[in-house]
Amino acid sequence: MEKKQINLGEVSQGKTVAIVSYLTIIGLIVALVMNNKQPTSLGRFHIRQSIGVTVLGIAIGFLTYIPGIGGIISTVGGIILLIALILGIVSAVKSEEKGLPVVGSFFQSWFSMI
Repeated sequence: MEKKQINLGEVSQGKTVAIVSYLTIIGLIVALVMNNKQPTSLGRFHIRQSIGVTVLGIAIGFLTYIPGIGGIISTVGGIILLIALILGIVSAVKSEEKGLPVVGSFFQSWFSMI
C-alpha cells in the first residue's frame, strides 16, 4: 500500500488562506487571489463561509433602515454574526472544514462555484 504524502506547504497555505478570508472584505479578496494561485480544499471551504458571512452582514445592515424594530433586529443579528465570524476563525485556525451552525451548509451549496 502506498502512503499519501502530505505537503506541509500546502497545508500551511490553505490555513493561511482560511484565516485571511475572515479578515474584512479586503482579506476576503486577498484570500481569493491567494487561493487562485495555489488552490486548497480548506481555503475554498473557508472562502465560501466568509462570503456567506459577508453577504449576511450586508443584509443585516439593511435591516437597520426598518423603522422601529429594525435597529433591534440588526443589533441582535450583528451579535449573532460576530459569533459566527469567531466560530469560523477558530475553525480555520484548527484547519477544520467545519461549517457555521445553521447556515454553513447553505453557504457551501450557494457559493459552490468558488
